[in-house]
Amino acid sequence: MPELPAFINMTILWLIMLVVFIIIEALTVHLVSIWFAFGSLCALIASALGAEIWLQVVFFIVFSALSLILTRPLVKKYILPKRVATNYEQAIGKTAIVTEQIDNVAAKGAVKINGTEWTARSSDGSVIAVGSEVTVVSIEGVKAIVKPENEINSQK
Repeated sequence: MPELPAFINMTILWLIMLVVFIIIEALTVHLVSIWFAFGSLCALIASALGAEIWLQVVFFIVFSALSLILTRPLVKKYILPKRVATNYEQAIGKTAIVTEQIDNVAAKGAVKINGTEWTARSSDGSVIAVGSEVTVVSIEGVKAIVKPENEINSQK
């Protein structure tokens, strides 16, 4: 059986790579291989036009990298999900009102932060009365760790 010319073999290789990258892209949620599919397409065109193998490889690398560099910032900005702060991250630094006396020894206490009730503990172990204003300094599990407002103001 006669051997096929090298440019036909490379054309088939670039076509297979193009199809594989497109299938990978179709199976994933995020854009992960579209840039390589574009590079394969450029190399496929170069191969079909009779370009040397080294030039086809250069086309693949250059056009894949170029498409990645030019489109990745847009993909990150418009397509990838944006990170949204969770409830606990938004609570840190907020002022809260004590709704149940905070007593670390008795393992009791609750505060209301932005209308949501949280179990609370004092950061310094002091007992804090109902109705007091406190500042959330951290969150540990499902507990808000708080400091009385007067302690925060006296440290400034």
